Amino acid sequence: MLLGYGGTFSIESPAPYSAVAKGLISELGIDVAAYPRYVQKSVYRSQGLTPKIFFDKETFGSDKLVLNPSRHSAFDEAEMGEPSSDAWKKFLAEAPLSDEAKADFQRLHQAKKDYLPGLNSDDKKARLARMSYAKFLTDLVGVHAEVVRFYQTAPHGLFGVGIDAVSAQDAWGLNLPGFSGMNLDPTPGKGMNRDAIPNEEAEQYFFHFPDGNASIARLIVRRLIPQAIPGDSVTDVVTAKANYAKLDDTSSPVRIRLNSTVVRVKHAGDPASAKEVEVSYVHGGKLQTVHAAHCVLACWHVVIPYICDELPDAQKEALSSAAKVPLLYTNVAIKNWTSFQKLGVNAIYAPGCYHTQLNLDLPVSMGEYQCSHKPDEPIVVHMMKTPCRPGLPARQQHAIGRAELFRTSFETYERNIREQLARTLGEGGFDPARDIAAITVNRWPHGYAYEYNSLWDKFWLEGGVTPCEIARKPFGRLAIANADAAAYAYSDAAIDQAYRAVEEIKKRT
Repeated sequence: MLLGYGGTFSIESPAPYSAVAKGLISELGIDVAAYPRYVQKSVYRSQGLTPKIFFDKETFGSDKLVLNPSRHSAFDEAEMGEPSSDAWKKFLAEAPLSDEAKADFQRLHQAKKDYLPGLNSDDKKARLARMSYAKFLTDLVGVHAEVVRFYQTAPHGLFGVGIDAVSAQDAWGLNLPGFSGMNLDPTPGKGMNRDAIPNEEAEQYFFHFPDGNASIARLIVRRLIPQAIPGDSVTDVVTAKANYAKLDDTSSPVRIRLNSTVVRVKHAGDPASAKEVEVSYVHGGKLQTVHAAHCVLACWHVVIPYICDELPDAQKEALSSAAKVPLLYTNVAIKNWTSFQKLGVNAIYAPGCYHTQLNLDLPVSMGEYQCSHKPDEPIVVHMMKTPCRPGLPARQQHAIGRAELFRTSFETYERNIREQLARTLGEGGFDPARDIAAITVNRWPHGYAYEYNSLWDKFWLEGGVTPCEIARKPFGRLAIANADAAAYAYSDAAIDQAYRAVEEIKKRT
């Protein structure tokens, strides 16, 4: 059996989990502190695998796989190494960059220069919050265009956009280079994205299931409908086979009805005095309606005004601002990973390629599920793409990216996957026709919740009520949840907002 994740990767967050979120994780039986017991760090370390960078010929002039100097091993979350280190020397010697770009690359990392002289730390942060990292590199540092192209896709995995749409202040918080001589106070500046604010406690709270946070959903379903998923432990849920027939059993106090799209939600009468809510949905091609004392709308916020038109206009407007970040998560099952072994690599940053990141599956064994231990065994390769349109405001980039996901055929995805793996791993003997066993393309058009950004969201920088606070206000017998309600793309946000929504309903009963 090979497992991968097509959605949320893990239990993690830039800020510490709340007592509520931790409480749910604990109640489900997940011991976060025990995670080291399941991750097999020695699998890749014993093979000498390290992260690398793939330069493509279309962007950088030639195809070249080069050591990534920013990480020392497959699991060390080290900061960028000093330019004088052996790793940096090797990188600069092998990277297919012009001499001018290499000099600028070294200057960017090594120079202790203040690019905003005469300003105090707060004023510098205010300036950095209002300019993109791309503009900082181009206008203040003055680096070669190749250096900008190298970093353009670096924040894709966090924000779904490149450095043209991420503030220089956030880049500083994320340890991107160029700020070592700026004398910035380590405290967060106004308008910093929460992903960019370091927190040691949060960094220690991490747990990854072989199928990502799908196991959390399965554990919740097991608690609500025990007969639907057999077993009694966190570890056995990974391989437990769900009995879908039990999800909507009339004898169960909790019922989950799949393939049922809600198309209308309204109060039965005046929202201020109504005793129930009417929920209409389509199931099996037929429109059906149920009546409930209360209803929690935990769907994408942009959809809510369309299915519940009785909401106040100001709340509809706030809900409509929750642009989701589109993502493409591709899982490629390969028959062995000997090519990775020969090339000494387990994770690859490919700034100019169709998929900007690819890596061997995190080696986690749990219960009856065992990860791949030897290079001649099958494994899952995870590839990520975040479609966007550099140069536009973030929300527009996300909308264009979402449209791209929908109009791209599987044949196009497959062709890009095979070509990229062949070019990246070919020198290690990889043959896509021979070595690829299966491909699963997970289009996630409504992926991350949109997180506020000082470049595009004035209120985030200058203060005031945020749209998500307006959007999540209870209305009559309706409560509103989802990670959109916190504008925060993490599982703990979804848990916290669900708890708040239920508490609001309880206050009415």
